[in-house]
Amino acid sequence: MNDDLFDRGLAIRKAVLGAEFVEKSLAGADEFTMPLQELVTEYCWGAVWGREELPKRIRSMLNIAMLSVLNRPNELKVHVAGALRNGVSKTEIREVLLQVAIYAGVPCSVDSFRVARESIAEYERAQADGGKG
Repeated sequence: MNDDLFDRGLAIRKAVLGAEFVEKSLAGADEFTMPLQELVTEYCWGAVWGREELPKRIRSMLNIAMLSVLNRPNELKVHVAGALRNGVSKTEIREVLLQVAIYAGVPCSVDSFRVARESIAEYERAQADGGKG
């Protein structure tokens, strides 16, 4: 494991997904799942999200589109909240999901809209309750 990439990835992961969420994920890992947590933190978050060639808000919009197309509702929900943290507006999230409807199919987009609406509502409630979104 590359400690520098891991540390950079951990900081980015916490900034995008929320420190509480990431700490819970890491605390819940066991000897079987910890290697996956390390891999995701080091490579997804440190090596790729840590690159400066794309702004984090663009990376968030790309993730929303890809996770929608891949039918990964749990990850989509997490990344919609992350997109909001990265400055992506609800309007931009809506537009990404409309684009998904055209290129990946309406049923995919319908499900993704449902997940996104739930995630946005939870994020907004958390923000209203003191910013723990």
